[in-house]
Amino acid sequence: MIKTPDDLLVLHALRCGGYSSIARVMAATGLNEFEVESELIDLAVAGLVLRSSGEFGVWGLTDKGRVADAERITEELEANGARSAVHAAFERFLVLNPQLLDLCTAWQMRHVGGVLTVNDHSDPTYDARVLDQFVKLDERAAVVSAELAAALPRFARYRIRLAEALERAAAGQLEYLTDNVPSYHTVWAELHEDLLATLGIPR
Repeated sequence: MIKTPDDLLVLHALRCGGYSSIARVMAATGLNEFEVESELIDLAVAGLVLRSSGEFGVWGLTDKGRVADAERITEELEANGARSAVHAAFERFLVLNPQLLDLCTAWQMRHVGGVLTVNDHSDPTYDARVLDQFVKLDERAAVVSAELAAALPRFARYRIRLAEALERAAAGQLEYLTDNVPSYHTVWAELHEDLLATLGIPR
């Protein structure tokens, strides 16, 4: 099986996550800070990525970079003979996706006195019930993640990131379900985008 080159890991992380900090690219790729910075510089020289202005500038793809990513990701998929396996896993992902979105809504909103209101997380019993449903869905998602990682090893990072987000939420860091960049919902959305991009399916 052909290992994804580091430059493509970085390029594709920006394709799936949008404009990102170096820390976010590190989380998506598993590369260290030096490796990410080095790849970003080389990709910028090639005209594939750019850094936004400002003190906290983030990195994103150029139009040329988006085209290059699509070409290289397709080449990787075909070289590994992984299209059918990834597509089958994507079909199973699509079954779970609306359930995940419903759980995110349940985490952010709840009925109080018959009125739908923002969940202020003052009811630990309610939150525990929703979190338990996240755990059950994640067990099913882990099977899909394993299938994807077996087809293309770069997909293994999603299982690590999803598990970490869920562990943090269970430990009391409630924002790790839906409300920050490394949240379960955000990582899930990146996985969805990655599957679409890998298979060449327009959103």
